[in-house]
Amino acid sequence: MTGESSPSQPERSRRALIAFSWLWVGLPLAYGLYELVRKATQLFTG
Repeated sequence: MTGESSPSQPERSRRALIAFSWLWVGLPLAYGLYELVRKATQLFTG
């Protein structure tokens, strides 16, 4: 530990990669769940 208050470059790029990975999986998942609820609503309401 160097005692720096700001994150180092590798830590910053790792955080960016983690955030990108969550978005890469989360956005299609959220869209799929939205479509599932929308179509299930149509199925049960006629």
